[in-house]
Amino acid sequence: MTRRVEPVETKVAAIDCGTNTIKLLIATVTPDGLTEDVREARMVRLGQGVDRTGVLADEALERAFEAIDEYAALIREHDVRKVRFVATSATRDAANAATFTDGVRARLGVTPEVVTGAEEAALSFGGAVRNLRGTPPPPLLVIDIGGGSTELILGEGPTPTSSHSMDIGSVRLHERHLRSDPPTQEEIEACVRDIDDHLDGCPVAPAAAGSVVVVGGTAVQLTMGLLELAAYDRTATDHAEFAHDEVYGIVERLLALTVEERLALPWMHPGRADVIAAGGLILDRILRRSKIETLLVSESDILDGIAWSVRD
Repeated sequence: MTRRVEPVETKVAAIDCGTNTIKLLIATVTPDGLTEDVREARMVRLGQGVDRTGVLADEALERAFEAIDEYAALIREHDVRKVRFVATSATRDAANAATFTDGVRARLGVTPEVVTGAEEAALSFGGAVRNLRGTPPPPLLVIDIGGGSTELILGEGPTPTSSHSMDIGSVRLHERHLRSDPPTQEEIEACVRDIDDHLDGCPVAPAAAGSVVVVGGTAVQLTMGLLELAAYDRTATDHAEFAHDEVYGIVERLLALTVEERLALPWMHPGRADVIAAGGLILDRILRRSKIETLLVSESDILDGIAWSVRD
């Protein structure tokens, strides 16, 4: 009998569909690492109104399917062997998730996996940890701030030892609390109470961390502001390090601006201008519970974790 030999290299496609953004990574994965071929992101706001209505809006589904059609063409172009499509918070919460699932299957030939918060956390941690340079002091806390949920993941090796997913994210909290433009002090205080209530019930304590890594679009957008970048530069944002006070300062500044004023900032993506302050508040409140003074930003996140999981 001829023994089947697994290829050393595998061309994979990883898709992460969150509440605000749908992202694609096409990469060649080998035992030694991951070589990126394509990395794309589309802000489709799939979770528009889900916190209030419990369903995915028709216009949000239309935006998501348009992006998926583009991704399907790229996957065919790059002769991808394996595809994994992961859907997170918005799809977990929606009563009509089957409409989205059927649409994805028709376009890509794969069934999207609506992962649990724990699975989402493990993928985020794996993506972030494999990218780290050096060895940050353990235990490592990975913070993944999304549009609908936020994950706190603690670990001392390649896999997390504890994790928790909270139903707070930039889109969810913006829609729930920060309705004025700019938000009022009362709205900000209500948002902070909501975040703190979730953190009080979170079994993963930021105070236990020896080092902190933050991933996700909110983190990258804040990093661009802290670095005063006129355009996105992955080499500059990846592994950027900041004191907590710097984060507190930019969040306070954003809360005082209208959406129009945020859009005028050279580093602001138009798809995040309305929700960035809510996402920043989540990071602010988590860091205030940490005992260390700096955090590290990683551009490798759940998308990279998905790609590795396909190969593994």
